[in-house]
Amino acid sequence: MPAKHSFDVAIVGAGVFGAWTAYRLQQSRKRVALIDAYGAGNSRSSSGDESRIIRMGYGADEIYTRSAWRSLQLWKELFARAGESLFHQAGVLWLEHEGDPYPRQSSETLTRVGIPVEELTLAETNARYPQVSTDGICGAYFEPESGVLIARRGVQAVVREAIKTGVEYFQQQVVPPRTADRIDALETSDDQRVSASAYVFACGPWLPKLFPDLLANRIHPTRQEVFYFGTPPGTRFKPAALPAWIDFKEEAYGLPDVEGRGVKVAIDRHGEAFDPDTGDRLASAEGLAEVRRFLARRLPELKDAPVSESRVCQYENTSNGDFLIDRHPEIENVWLVGGGSGHGFKHGPFVGDYVAARIEGNRDGIEPRFSLTSKATKQQRAVF
Repeated sequence: MPAKHSFDVAIVGAGVFGAWTAYRLQQSRKRVALIDAYGAGNSRSSSGDESRIIRMGYGADEIYTRSAWRSLQLWKELFARAGESLFHQAGVLWLEHEGDPYPRQSSETLTRVGIPVEELTLAETNARYPQVSTDGICGAYFEPESGVLIARRGVQAVVREAIKTGVEYFQQQVVPPRTADRIDALETSDDQRVSASAYVFACGPWLPKLFPDLLANRIHPTRQEVFYFGTPPGTRFKPAALPAWIDFKEEAYGLPDVEGRGVKVAIDRHGEAFDPDTGDRLASAEGLAEVRRFLARRLPELKDAPVSESRVCQYENTSNGDFLIDRHPEIENVWLVGGGSGHGFKHGPFVGDYVAARIEGNRDGIEPRFSLTSKATKQQRAVF
């Protein structure tokens, strides 16, 4: 006979969105279950790499600027409670090209909402960060409060704190729910039944697998490669000396050598379609060659640096990059939360607050851009 468990809310997916949602709901005295097939921060998950940039700049997109700023404060508070230093305030440097309005728009938005930002001349950029070549650059903007989150361990810290406050955690695969007006219980791969008043599916690239009829054409997981490069001895490429940087026009970004893993560089462009369960996690020679060409131009001291690590993760892209946070249109007690679209990790605390408010019946601040009806089937990226 299957074991039965009853909760107010059951959350499927212990990535950054699911973990923060569980944590915030438990704080409001809900009885919460958190379920994940492979475990928090696992290598198949979109939250599973070592590090992520947390930056406030989103061009003119103020909603995400405010979300990231609020999330940064909540990340810091959680890390303080957990007793772990998992945020490195290295700052984020935006490199500006002629004819590229995004960095300047980001700076204008930050100034408008009162978030610190500095405009740097080329001479100031070269003097402050001589490791970064300004070839092809006309200026730069610097976010001093931003930096790097330790992603995998950060998610695991959220889950641990959630469990400490009373969340019950299950590492099991959930059987895809049958289409119905309402879910009475979820069945897991070890014959447990988890029943709840509400269910949150925050399972990233697995969402279109669990709800193929609804989401297969609305959320597209793609294969994304990242590379870490060994640095020379010393501290020249550490967070105290080198910020995270974004070359928006060149579709590239990089992180300093955090915790001795090496300088991280990746191309921020949607890759090929990818299955999170069966896709291999070996980076390609072609991907490495492209990143090396960029590295030689932007951080020339590392043009021949050895690869210390590489990762294959995935984005789960909505049509334009906006998050999906909405009720299932047919199953009344199911919420769909996902579509991080490659930029979502930093926003985990905001998403947790937003979902908790909706489940608790608070309709203040509902964002139409997060709705299911706003998600088209044609990919036209607008949020970066």
